[in-house]
Amino acid sequence: MALAAAACGGGPPARPPTAGPTPSTTSTSRTPPGAASAPTSPPGCIDLGRWTTAQLARQLITVPSLDFDLPQLGGVVATGVGGVLFLGSAPAPADLGALVHQVNGRSPAGVPLLVMADEEGGGVQRLRPLVEDIPWPRDTTTALTPAQVSSLAARVGSEMRAAGVNMDLAPVLDVDSGAGPSASDPDGRRSYSGIPGRAATYGQAFSAGLQRAGVIPVIKHFPGLGGASGNTDTGPASTQPISALRAAGLQPFRAAITAGAPAVMVANASVPGLTTQPASVSSTVIQGLLRGELRFRGLVITDSLSAGAIRAAGYDVPGAATAAVEAGADIVLFGSTLTAADVAQLRPAAVVATVDQTSRAMTAAVGTGKLPASRLRDAARRVLELRGAAVCEA
Repeated sequence: MALAAAACGGGPPARPPTAGPTPSTTSTSRTPPGAASAPTSPPGCIDLGRWTTAQLARQLITVPSLDFDLPQLGGVVATGVGGVLFLGSAPAPADLGALVHQVNGRSPAGVPLLVMADEEGGGVQRLRPLVEDIPWPRDTTTALTPAQVSSLAARVGSEMRAAGVNMDLAPVLDVDSGAGPSASDPDGRRSYSGIPGRAATYGQAFSAGLQRAGVIPVIKHFPGLGGASGNTDTGPASTQPISALRAAGLQPFRAAITAGAPAVMVANASVPGLTTQPASVSSTVIQGLLRGELRFRGLVITDSLSAGAIRAAGYDVPGAATAAVEAGADIVLFGSTLTAADVAQLRPAAVVATVDQTSRAMTAAVGTGKLPASRLRDAARRVLELRGAAVCEA
């Protein structure tokens, strides 16, 4: 059964834990011969005004790594991508932390990548045995207090950091009481509760524990997949109507944003009453609802842009990535639905080809004026700052 990787508030969030130390310069001697080099900036910051469009575009792409094939992806990391996402069911190797350190050394920006994994609990845990097994989120609410969930998440976060992983694609803040996850119910026990306040409290406890350990939480799947019509991994689906979401499903997201959530994953479902497009490529959802109404100022991550719902809307990965960034997303994911079609495209050579095609599509969209260059710079700034870099522009 394939599971998705993938989700009015207060002012701007507090600065989240970063992926690594701020570099003293953007030049680096660690870039291998022939790899893309980050432009040199004044000491202490990265000047995005001196980056090419292609370099900005690559910063917005996350590279999927199937079953920890990280050494084979060093070349594409050296071209300047922003993150790596671990996928698959293989056990995490004991030397994963060393492998991540090596691939970080090939990043031309001179700062650690956003290294991501799904550590939700229950059946969605990618880092066994390096990270301990934890219950499904739903089960934690019956067995543990919020304070105990926070302590559990802090322990998980410490184990993730030891393995080189600095971003958790969790917690799920969807409000759902179903029996899934399943083909018809993408949430089920991945949700903390069908009661908005309870989902908010436990989700925030999990986030806070991760942050204490130095891991960046990603709340998902905005604007809420609780009660969705189906699983977007395999085909089109819709959330509850926006009126119902405003009454219940948005409450945990609003609370998390008010508390300073650093990153939000946007779902691939359409939102009745708001958009017929997948939310991940909808400016109405990202710029209007998330940035405007809820006043979120952190990093926006897409759900997998190779999902069935995205293909059904007429997009391939490069086209969907361009549309998502135009709509307001800051970094894009693909490959994480682990359908048969996805797995076939997760061979390293296929991943490199998809990254190249996606970068070219964004660059071409800037050239035609469809995608403003300022949108790329704004997104790259958020990615780099969350990675721990100081960013400046002349």
